[in-house]
Amino acid sequence: MIAREPVQNRPTVLIADPNTLIREGIAALIDAGPYEVIAQCEDGEEVVRLVIEKRPAIALIEMHLAKLYTLEAVRKLRYLEIPTRIAILSNSGDRKTVIEALRCGAHAFFLKSASSRFLFEGFAQILAGGIYVTPQLELDKIFAPARSSPNDAIDPIETLSAREHQVFTMLVEGMRAKEIAGRLEVSPKTVDTYRASLMRKLDIHDVAGLVKFAIRRNLTSMPAHMGR
Repeated sequence: MIAREPVQNRPTVLIADPNTLIREGIAALIDAGPYEVIAQCEDGEEVVRLVIEKRPAIALIEMHLAKLYTLEAVRKLRYLEIPTRIAILSNSGDRKTVIEALRCGAHAFFLKSASSRFLFEGFAQILAGGIYVTPQLELDKIFAPARSSPNDAIDPIETLSAREHQVFTMLVEGMRAKEIAGRLEVSPKTVDTYRASLMRKLDIHDVAGLVKFAIRRNLTSMPAHMGR
C-alpha cells in the first residue's frame, strides 16, 4: 500500500490492482496527466479503508481484488455515501459484468486493453456527474434487453442473480468456496448454495465445465486455448 498527501490542485486518484507492475504503470500515466495519484493498494479491504481516509476524487479499482471482492467494496463505499467516483478496470467486458458493476454503484467501466485517452476521457465525464463505459464495449449492446422479443432464447448467463454471477466469476478464476466466502463476507455453505443454483441454471455440473464455458464466452482472464 502506498499513500501520500496531495500537494497540487489536481483531482486525486486512488489505484487498486493486485499486479504491482500494472498498478505503478497506471499511476505513472495518471500522474503525468491532469490528475494526481495519492494512494495505491492491492486488495478490497485497503480500498475501503483508504477511500474513507483519503477521500480521492476517483477510485480506479481492478475487478478481481483479494480479501474483499471488488463489487462488495463498491457497495460498501456507496452505502457510506462517500462522494468518490468509482471506476472499474477489467480484462473482461461482457454485458453481465458491466451491468452488475454499474448496478453496484460504479460510475465507470474501463477495459485494460483500452487506450489511455479513454481513461482520461472517462475520468472527466464521471467527475462531471456522468457515467462512462469504454467505447469499444458498444453501449447499445450492453444496455439492450437480454432478449429482443418473447421468441428469442435468453442467454443463460443473464438468468444468474447478482450473487450467483459473483460466485461464478470467482469460481472460473480458480477460487475455492472458502476464499469466495471470505471475499463476499458470507459462509462457505451459502457459497455452495449459490454454486449449486448457478450450475443448475447454466446446465453445467462441475467447475471444469464452468471454466470451459467462461473461456468460450470470453468471461475470464484465462487464455482461450485452455478451454479447448
